Amino acid sequence: MIPSLVVDEVRDSLVEYLASTFALADDDVREALSEFLQHEADGIFRGPYLRVRTPFEAVDGSWRSPLDWLPENFSPYLHQATAFERLGSRDSAPQPTIVTTGTGSGKTECFLYPILDHCARARARGEDGVKALILYPMNALASDQAGRIARTIASNGELAGVTAGLYIGEDGDNAEMGDENIVDQRYALRANPPDILLTNYKMLDFLLLRRQDRDLWAVNGPGTLRYV
Repeated sequence: MIPSLVVDEVRDSLVEYLASTFALADDDVREALSEFLQHEADGIFRGPYLRVRTPFEAVDGSWRSPLDWLPENFSPYLHQATAFERLGSRDSAPQPTIVTTGTGSGKTECFLYPILDHCARARARGEDGVKALILYPMNALASDQAGRIARTIASNGELAGVTAGLYIGEDGDNAEMGDENIVDQRYALRANPPDILLTNYKMLDFLLLRRQDRDLWAVNGPGTLRYV
C-alpha cells in the first residue's frame, strides 16, 4: 500500500460521495461544490501528515527487577520499570500510580505484572481472598483482557495457582481457570473468591451491596485487597 496513492483514492471517493448525496442539477453549482471541497486552503481535506515516533526508552543493563516474577526474556521499557518499582509489593507497599504513555507502549504490563507477582507470593503463603480489582469502562474490553490474563497465567508455571475472575453482564459458564478463560461463573466466584477480579463500576456497586455477593469478600482481611 502506497500512502500517497491511498490518500488520493480516499479523497476522490469522498468527493464523489458528497457530490452524489447533494445532487445538484446546475452544472456550474455542482462544479463549484467540487472545487470547494478540494480547495487546498478552504476545503475539507488536510494533509496527509506523517508522524514520526521515536522508540520508547528501554532500561539499561544495570536494572534489577523489584518483582520475583516476570515473563521469560521480558525486557521492560523505562516507564514499565518505573511502574514496577512503584507497584511491586516485595520490598515495600505499592504506591498510587498513574501511567500515561503512547499506544503500544505496554501500559497493561505496568500494572498487571506487579499484580500477578504479588498474587503468586500471596498464594505461596496460603493467603486467600480478592487481592486486586481491575475495573474496565466497557465489558468488551474486560472480556478481551480476561483472555490475556488467562493465557499469561497458563503459560507461566511460576503463576500456578493464581486465579482470576470476571464479573460483568450475564452469568458465565466457566467454573475453573482455563488456558483461554478465567472464572466467570458467579457461584464459583462466590465459593472460591479469585485473587484478581475484573469488573466494571456498576457491577462493583452491586458486589459491595448485595447480600448474595457477601461470600465474595468473606475471607478478605483489612490488608488483603492491595490493588485497585
